[in-house]
Amino acid sequence: MTAEAHTAVRPWRAIHRRQSRKIRVGNVEVGGDAPITVQSMTNTLTADAKATIEQIRQLEEAGADIVRVSCPDEASTAAFREIARASKVPLVADIHFHYKRGIEAAEAGAACLRINPGNIGNASRVRDVIQAARDNGCSMRIGVNAGSLERDLLEQYGEPCPDAMVESALRHARILQDHDFHEFKISVKASDPFMTVAAYQQLAEVIDCPLHLGVTEAGALRTGTVKSSIGIGAMLWAGIGDTIRVSLAADPVEEIKVGFDILKSLGLRHRGVNIIACPSCARQGFNVIKTVEALETRLAHISQPMSLSIIGCVVNGPGEALMTDLGFTGGGKGAGMVYVAGKPDHKQDNDGMVDHIVALVEARAAELAAAKLLEAAE
Repeated sequence: MTAEAHTAVRPWRAIHRRQSRKIRVGNVEVGGDAPITVQSMTNTLTADAKATIEQIRQLEEAGADIVRVSCPDEASTAAFREIARASKVPLVADIHFHYKRGIEAAEAGAACLRINPGNIGNASRVRDVIQAARDNGCSMRIGVNAGSLERDLLEQYGEPCPDAMVESALRHARILQDHDFHEFKISVKASDPFMTVAAYQQLAEVIDCPLHLGVTEAGALRTGTVKSSIGIGAMLWAGIGDTIRVSLAADPVEEIKVGFDILKSLGLRHRGVNIIACPSCARQGFNVIKTVEALETRLAHISQPMSLSIIGCVVNGPGEALMTDLGFTGGGKGAGMVYVAGKPDHKQDNDGMVDHIVALVEARAAELAAAKLLEAAE
């Protein structure tokens, strides 16, 4: 049993996911018993197909399951067809206000339309967009944002609040349901994690569609990561959420990394190497901080899930190594102990330690990949 599987059976780690219906975003299932997916959004000019495709490539390599692309104008939807053909992951076309952009994106290969039906015009325009989605196998995301609520709801409630956000979401959902269209998910995001969590909690009680989680406009890399981890983590811990997007004012690839780290921390999904490291102190037998920095960089290409403990001394090192696939615990006289599958295996000098650990992780990743292929063949 791997370390991840070993911890997963603990009853106090159990998260009971809300039962939602399942929809599809291209070939990716969202909701029901499907894995919680991780998304990001390109920030290139969509009309620049080459730049947008390159950024999608980077997001794919980071593990993105779904990528959203903004389509604010006709030049963007014209380029979308080339972008969709080049993408290995399904694309969500982000549509605001102009119904024709939604139709064009659906016809150009979008797997999903991010749209608010009530914002794109009269009933006939809404019907046309829904028909285009149906004809082209598109699902939809109703995206409610505290910063862009309908004027009548702001007048009714006085300010953005969870009640107003949920009412907006249900209003838009009814439009789709009235047209017998049920392939949709909903998000109700705010920059305030308290408001966000409260809105999702209310929404989860009254509708069974999948929920797309996020704390919108969370901030820069460090502060946005903290805020998103609190908000998204609280909802996932409560069993709410089927797909997530971490909104950071940073490289979109960082959104994917943080998204997987949140899921990994909750035991909901594992991708890549989970490094468990001590904060370092005077007892450390090697430079823990620099070692972990180097390992994070050099192991970023590993997608197979595994755990690695890097502990500076023998106080907690053996105990942490017991619960990880691989481990290194600092000792004395310039060397430490390498642990394999929770057991002490061999000593390793601090010099060359990083190279040695990288080689062990890569070898283990290759073994896991081969075993997975063999299992699939059987």
